Amino acid sequence: MPSTRALKTRIRSVKSTKQITKAMQLVAASKMRKAQESESASAPYTRTANEILTYLASQGVTDQHPLYEVRETIKSRLLIVVATDKGLAGAYDSNVLKLYTKQLLTDDKDGVANETIAIGRRANRFVSKLKATKVIAAHQDLPDDPAGSQLRAIVDQAIEKFESGEVDAVDIVFTEYISSVNQTATTQRILPAGYEKVEVSDNVREAEFEPSQEEVLEAVTYRLIEAQVYHALLTSRASEYMMRMMAMKNATDNATDLVDDLTMAMNKARQAAITQELAEISGGVEALNE
Repeated sequence: MPSTRALKTRIRSVKSTKQITKAMQLVAASKMRKAQESESASAPYTRTANEILTYLASQGVTDQHPLYEVRETIKSRLLIVVATDKGLAGAYDSNVLKLYTKQLLTDDKDGVANETIAIGRRANRFVSKLKATKVIAAHQDLPDDPAGSQLRAIVDQAIEKFESGEVDAVDIVFTEYISSVNQTATTQRILPAGYEKVEVSDNVREAEFEPSQEEVLEAVTYRLIEAQVYHALLTSRASEYMMRMMAMKNATDNATDLVDDLTMAMNKARQAAITQELAEISGGVEALNE
């Protein structure tokens, strides 16, 4: 049995680890709420974009636009895979990378060439070891609200690859935040451009499109693709923080249980030492009385 000194040292170490995991749990919870708020704030724009595109499609404006071209045969595909930078989020990375690997195997089976944009240090590290795909870009340490140049760099590269004909489709592999207990790795096609058909309000029907419907379509299409990638990054980040919060909560609970077990073991060791000392004293007294 370990000595009481060794057990005390172990208890102090576990308590220190418990403080760290508890702090990480609270930080993850705070960041998760902010990520959810950012995602909710982008929803009205997406709804409006879908409404405008539904109307323009009904006017036949989207028929000749290159970003809406559905190619009969997909010979090459661009995959955007979103993982974490730091890990420590339970099965988050393994789930999304497992789905990504499944996509690569499907492409290999169908004779489809593919390229990859890796987002997150874990994704970059994983993809760089593969021979089944060509990594054309890697993005790390994106902010929690990845708007601006970082987001546009990803969107612009995807659009350029599709418009030039280098790839026939662009898919993004990410983790969808469904609820606090359900975060699911999923794949969404962002090119050719797609939108959700919705009911068009009178405000959109009666609106005047300036300078022209075609130029409005160009801008709205870009923004919709940008919004889809933005949503994928935000919901992935919310899922990451939720799964990290749960992983740190489990680690904190395990540390609490371990401290209790070690404390019990230390008490038993102390009692055993006292009993041994009493036995030795009793033995010495009996020896003196003989």
